[in-house]
Amino acid sequence: MPELDVIFPVLHGPFGEDGTVQGLLRLAHLPFVGPGVLGSAVCMDKDVAKRLLRDAGVPVAPFITVLSRHEAPSWEEAVAALDAPIFVKPANMGSSVGVSKVETDPDYRRALDEAFSFDTKVLLERTIRGREIELSVLGNETPEASVPGEIAPTHAFYSYEAKYLDHDGADLIIPADLDAETTARAREIAVRAFRVLCCEGMARVDLFLATEACGPIPAGSVVVNEINTLPGFTRISMYPKLWEASGVSYPELIDRLLRLAIERAERDERLASAIDLQGGGEVGA
Repeated sequence: MPELDVIFPVLHGPFGEDGTVQGLLRLAHLPFVGPGVLGSAVCMDKDVAKRLLRDAGVPVAPFITVLSRHEAPSWEEAVAALDAPIFVKPANMGSSVGVSKVETDPDYRRALDEAFSFDTKVLLERTIRGREIELSVLGNETPEASVPGEIAPTHAFYSYEAKYLDHDGADLIIPADLDAETTARAREIAVRAFRVLCCEGMARVDLFLATEACGPIPAGSVVVNEINTLPGFTRISMYPKLWEASGVSYPELIDRLLRLAIERAERDERLASAIDLQGGGEVGA
């Protein structure tokens, strides 16, 4: 079997980008592209990610975490806290699987049943009325953000169907039509979110630009929706297209990601060697 220099995980969802494969690669001492175990795990869990961002002062939409179906608030309680419509999401899924936008009690009940069929933890999230902005982030200790792009869905929201089944489900606008101040703010928030959630290598940061006040969220606010640690990477995917618009070609981007993976692996090996020299690797009393 040939020796492997670096692994590029092209995996999505549970067991692919939640830290599981990343942990296996760490144990095998194989460099890999993208965030490590911790960054992958916290970004996969929307509840944990939002709490960490909120505590770090990074704007997120108001939300309620529900740990079991029978503990879910009533529709009236949910609306009182979050207003309608409300997004119902499995905490640990990707690609908008199991996500519903609801405006009535019967739809809310069905959405809870669907979300809990995918996960044991579900988020109820306030709708942010505005524009969907995405940025690509690249780097280890000193990450940088691309120019922003915009997703303009033709559906009620950027659902699984809009992403994968309907070729006309959304328009991708690159670069997004934003003023200089908003662009700078979006890039700064994207990098902050990347660092708060312990990401390395790459991630796509998905934001909302609120076009009207939504409860405690003022109009004009830039709000983090989520971070995708292993975004799509075809030539038509948002992550490489944003870097191409920022002056980084597809081949150069691949090269930089591979180099970042190797640099991190070499750094981690040096740390492991330092711990062993100090006796930190010993087991037992």
